[in-house]
Amino acid sequence: MTGWRIVSLNASGRGGRARPRSPSAPGQRDTPANGHPGPVAAGQQPALPPGEVGPVTPGQGSTPPGAPPRLPVNRAKPPRHVSPRAARSRRRPAPSARQLKQVRAAALAVVAVCTLAIGLATGFGSEPSAEPTANAFLLDWQQQQYRAAGGLTTARPGTASAVLRGAFAQLDASQLSLTMRSVVQHGNTAEASFLASVSLAQQGQVWTYQGRFGLVRERGGWKVAWAPGVVYPSLGPGERLAVVTQFPARAPVLDATGRPLEVPGPVHVLGVWPSRLADPAATARAFAKSTGLEAAQVLGQIAAAPPGRFLILASLDPGTYARLRSRLGQVPGLVIQQQRERLFQAQASGVVGEVGSEVNPVLRADGAFYLPGTTVGLSGLEQAYQRELLGTPTTEVVLVNPSGGEASVLARWPGTPGAPVRTTIDPKAQGAALSALDSMPNSGELVAVQASTGRVLAVAQHEASGDLPAGGPLNARLVPGTVFTIVSAAALLRTGLAASAPVSCENSFTVGGQTFTSDGTGAQASFSADFADGCGTAFAGLSERLDAGQFAQVAKGFGIGADWSQLPVSAFSGSVPPAAGGADLAAETIGQGNVRVSPLSMAMVAAAVDSGRWHTPQVIANAADPGAARAVLYADEMSTLRGLMRGAVRSGAARAAGLGGTPVYGQVSTVRTGSGWMSWFVGYRGDIAFAVIETGRAPQLSAAALARAFLSALPG
Repeated sequence: MTGWRIVSLNASGRGGRARPRSPSAPGQRDTPANGHPGPVAAGQQPALPPGEVGPVTPGQGSTPPGAPPRLPVNRAKPPRHVSPRAARSRRRPAPSARQLKQVRAAALAVVAVCTLAIGLATGFGSEPSAEPTANAFLLDWQQQQYRAAGGLTTARPGTASAVLRGAFAQLDASQLSLTMRSVVQHGNTAEASFLASVSLAQQGQVWTYQGRFGLVRERGGWKVAWAPGVVYPSLGPGERLAVVTQFPARAPVLDATGRPLEVPGPVHVLGVWPSRLADPAATARAFAKSTGLEAAQVLGQIAAAPPGRFLILASLDPGTYARLRSRLGQVPGLVIQQQRERLFQAQASGVVGEVGSEVNPVLRADGAFYLPGTTVGLSGLEQAYQRELLGTPTTEVVLVNPSGGEASVLARWPGTPGAPVRTTIDPKAQGAALSALDSMPNSGELVAVQASTGRVLAVAQHEASGDLPAGGPLNARLVPGTVFTIVSAAALLRTGLAASAPVSCENSFTVGGQTFTSDGTGAQASFSADFADGCGTAFAGLSERLDAGQFAQVAKGFGIGADWSQLPVSAFSGSVPPAAGGADLAAETIGQGNVRVSPLSMAMVAAAVDSGRWHTPQVIANAADPGAARAVLYADEMSTLRGLMRGAVRSGAARAAGLGGTPVYGQVSTVRTGSGWMSWFVGYRGDIAFAVIETGRAPQLSAAALARAFLSALPG
């Protein structure tokens, strides 16, 4: 008997094989015009083919396999109303003709059901089933026993096994799950349908599709009728599968006007033409050895790529490329192209941060798979907003024709573009800062903020003859020297000291057993004159008017030591440890001892003098309100402090920063460092407060002149 249907279920008593995975391919399952089933949507189980039944749960009234169906038992019930005569006679009335027909029909139905059940159990004349062969083939294929699977087909030895093995590599698959759906048998031929779920290793996607293959009965039993379509229904002779993954361009970090802060710069693009590689495995090993990647992951990308498309393996910044150049030259088949992209170079790099490529060790330390096109933020906003800026890739499973062209897309997972991040950086202030620094022969850094709001307007660096401090303009921990007398003067004004009070500037002064020196002559001068000249011994002597608690409180009012952990970038607000005695306190008043600051923290000090209130710095446009600004000093004290800073620029040590028009206020210092010297200027003009450092090997530095160059470059 032919034309009957054998259904293989997940719990088939004949050896149902693979456990299905939850499909996660995107989109609704549909059937294309060519009749081949499409991918199944994530979270959906494909519908059973017409006429197929679902699994039977044991213990819920099911009939054991091979047993005839249970017939309903019709238990007779006594009639509810019996006439006295019928009760006495106990006679059963003769059945009518209609009742006899119903009984005959029921009997025939029972016979038909029993016959069908027995036929299904015995195979209708012991006709061998194709299901065991179909199940065995799928199990061997799933378990990557390709030789065994090929032996169950009509193909020549090695043909089917090579195609099955190649398909797994072409998809760069990490796992394959195959589930039998049904087997429909017609005499000496049969057709099996199955559900395939393929985990794409690096992309993290699962491609699910419905497949089918034919079977034929030969003398030795059933065989899978081999054709490329066994792997995927629309796969034809000479065709192959491939995976294409493309990341969107990394989204930019923007200035306050919406323009990218990244600037075009050289990028070295490394890639291969897969079809031109004599030995892809050797290329993968050599490239992995040169870059620190895993050879198996590199080979997986090469094997899965369309052979006729240029495959980018990595994009390197100039420094990384220079370091790896000699080793990369030994990679067979590697092609190196130089392009220009907005990726590795940026203005305001102290805020924007740095970006690493596919070969960066940070990715491997985080456990990320190697995937061409991946970029990673290493610092600054690039690191803080990594997910937003990177976006997600688009992944496609494609069918490649014999000539290497991409014939059709079989499954697609659309990616998402990266989202740009807008900062508070003002392009005019940033441009002025870069212009000023580039004009200097020494290295330097500059941070500018809007005094009335705390918004960071410019962050610039320039490296030349001097060493720049570690940490950058926002997070460096530096000795400030006498620019810290801005804070010390505020503390002394709180004690009632007047700007006109006579204070001598001695050549040396001893406090608590520690001697402090300066270029003073010992002549009497006013406190304002000592501040303007940056006389350290004068402040060391005046420290005896203070106690450690008072000084720490004033420093805190200027934001020194404030909690900046909510900022999206690493930034140091400064530190003034409690003084252990008179000598410690004297050292702290002149910015020595254990006092540490960053250029940003000192720019915020200048901003507090300018506006009269201290603000939390902000680097992201439209960020959440950090809270109400705090008053630092009483109005008269703040007015006096501004006068002290104005005098330093007008006639004191900071006079190199002076300009006509809007007045400039500030203070300077020169500090000895481990590798040379550092000059400071901290001040403000209008609503812009800023801090500048210049580093060099000789003390002949002038951060005040650098400040003047910055202010001169500002428009208006």
